[in-house]
Amino acid sequence: MKKTLIASAIAAISFSGTALAMESASELAARMDSMPSVYGNIQYAITNTSIDNAGSEIDQFDNGTTLGVKHEHLIAPGLTGFFKLELEGINADDKANSKGIDKLDEAYIGVKSDSFGQLWVGTDDSTYERAIVKIANFHEIGTGLDGSYSTGEGDQIQYSSPSFGGLTLGASLQINGDSTVGGKSYPYQLAAIYTVDALELAFAMDSNDGSTGYSESVLETNKNNENTYGLRATYSMGDLSVTGEYQTRKDVSNEFGVIGVYALGANQFSLAYQVVEDDTVGTKNGDQEDVIALQALHNLSDNMYVYTEAFFYSNDADYDGAVAGSDQKQVAAVGAVYYF
Repeated sequence: MKKTLIASAIAAISFSGTALAMESASELAARMDSMPSVYGNIQYAITNTSIDNAGSEIDQFDNGTTLGVKHEHLIAPGLTGFFKLELEGINADDKANSKGIDKLDEAYIGVKSDSFGQLWVGTDDSTYERAIVKIANFHEIGTGLDGSYSTGEGDQIQYSSPSFGGLTLGASLQINGDSTVGGKSYPYQLAAIYTVDALELAFAMDSNDGSTGYSESVLETNKNNENTYGLRATYSMGDLSVTGEYQTRKDVSNEFGVIGVYALGANQFSLAYQVVEDDTVGTKNGDQEDVIALQALHNLSDNMYVYTEAFFYSNDADYDGAVAGSDQKQVAAVGAVYYF
């Protein structure tokens, strides 16, 4: 490096240090508080999937590595503006197949106040999902049985009320314009969550009016816009919590699930059961799938944890349609997450 460049760098550092020294501690703290927060995680997992009479396979993969930035500021007394941008699709497990960050997970802006609640616009978990879908989202790998609601996470306007004696109301509207594949539509969701002492009760619905219909391939020939209704109850007893869920959609499916979670120091253990009854019109009507899910998780530190999960599936249909009797499936997983 040329001497002139070294001298310039030293001068720049010296000037910066002098400027910072001139600021008071409170001014410096205010400057730091006004800066956006950067957060993220790296998630790795290995799974072994075995289907009866159809063999098994092992896989290592990125289980949802993300990088995000968020910020909020005071617009006026009692009114705060905020934004969040979270990116994924990093494929941290395999450089050869990674294109860097190539997917959007969440992106929204909004305002909030203790007096009127929170209003935000953009891409985020839906009102229905936050209120009802706890079991499928609890597991690191996920059971895959997450209900029959179809309204997506994008193009949303969402509102969450302040608490009225333990009652919180939520609503969302998805605006699919003329340029949307399938044409314009305006699906909406409503939710009510009531908390009293150790009990939390939730009810939500999804109008399923989106132009794309329900996304699972088995239902593509039987699209409908019947409402999805969901109920959830969670009871917390110190280190133990129990949650029950019920979701239903006419001519699509009925789903029930229960999970117990126990925290013991740096460890967490859970046992869950879910069952889904296919309610579609046709040859698969009445078929049932269920899963038993186990998890053991250990927090190595405030920023890192490891886990193991096991899933035991059973289905009236075959998981491998080409192999008769492939109606049982087992998934074993181990993984690690570092987050900041």
